[in-house]
Amino acid sequence: MVNKSGLKLILLGSWLIGLILSRQPVWAQTGDVETQKREIAELEQKLEEIKNQKQSLSQTLQYITTRVQLTQKEINKTQGEISLLEQQISVLEDKIGVLNVNLSKLSSVMINRLKQTYKNNATDPIMLLFLADGFNDFFRRFKYLQVSQEHDREVIFALEEARVNYDQQRQVKEAKQAEVKQLQNKLVSQKADLDKQQREKQALLIVTRNDERRYQEQLARAMAELNAIFSIVAGKGKETEAGSVSEGTVIASIIAGSSACSNGSHLHLEVTKDSNHLNPASFLSGKSVVWDNAPDGSFDFSGSWPWPVDDPVRITQGYGMTFYASTLRYYGGAPHTGLDMISNGGSLQVKAVKSGTLYRGAIACGSGHLRYVHVDHGDGYDTYYLHVNY
Repeated sequence: MVNKSGLKLILLGSWLIGLILSRQPVWAQTGDVETQKREIAELEQKLEEIKNQKQSLSQTLQYITTRVQLTQKEINKTQGEISLLEQQISVLEDKIGVLNVNLSKLSSVMINRLKQTYKNNATDPIMLLFLADGFNDFFRRFKYLQVSQEHDREVIFALEEARVNYDQQRQVKEAKQAEVKQLQNKLVSQKADLDKQQREKQALLIVTRNDERRYQEQLARAMAELNAIFSIVAGKGKETEAGSVSEGTVIASIIAGSSACSNGSHLHLEVTKDSNHLNPASFLSGKSVVWDNAPDGSFDFSGSWPWPVDDPVRITQGYGMTFYASTLRYYGGAPHTGLDMISNGGSLQVKAVKSGTLYRGAIACGSGHLRYVHVDHGDGYDTYYLHVNY
């Protein structure tokens, strides 16, 4: 038989656990998180104000520095959120441990109670009547049966309550663990962004030599090149047809040193479809190259076309919102529309990536004329090879 005082202690324990579970701890980090949110919002507003200022070297440096500060604040906020969740998980683990013990105790009480009941075979009032030594004994046994059944119901109720609480807390813990995992992945990405931004700041100082005049000259040259590219693709370049060429045919040579709208030897490759700019990396075959486009880093080549320059190929700027396009804003906020490269082996030869009709052209760019060749491949595809001789 279950001791009534023992059962009350178990039920009291279950009630206390429910009370503990209903109370939410007050976390000291709440104020810190709110402060971080406010500081992040202030830095975001500052970034917008800087973007609207006249573009200069000092403005660009200020913009990069503010981005670094913003990313660091976001990292601190994420780290604080992870720490808070880990504390909450620790508290949940303690709660789950207590619930597990309580669940085990209640289960043991219920099992023992059922064993005792079946052992005494005293669950049927008719059976009690046959077993009793008179009416007084029958009423005593019947009263005991009612009390026992009420105790059983209380134990079953407490057992179910403990089980539900256990399942709920376990689910909450698992959800918070999943949230921690997401935040940890976010933190890795934020730290990578911070590292890139710090490298961008160093690259800016190297490229411009911290010289405002030099920076403005580079901006003007880049914008002039972009406008020339748009004009070439629009058919406004002065071109002369040179006949049909096959894939791999040498069609030009890269100009050694600086030239119109170029501050050094490199080939600028453009790929268009119906005059729309496409990423050349999507057409060139995969190969190992030398990356000289810091701080952007590597990317994939997923096409089948042969390369226009000899191995080993060195990439100096990729397609899209590169460091020069996004951070230095060389193209007025527009993306870099092609792929810049040079052969590290000293070869200046330029080859057609696909058969087609060759055109030789030139267009005004800055204080000179940008020389290029153009191959019309049919089906709306064209390739352009800039900063070359022919």
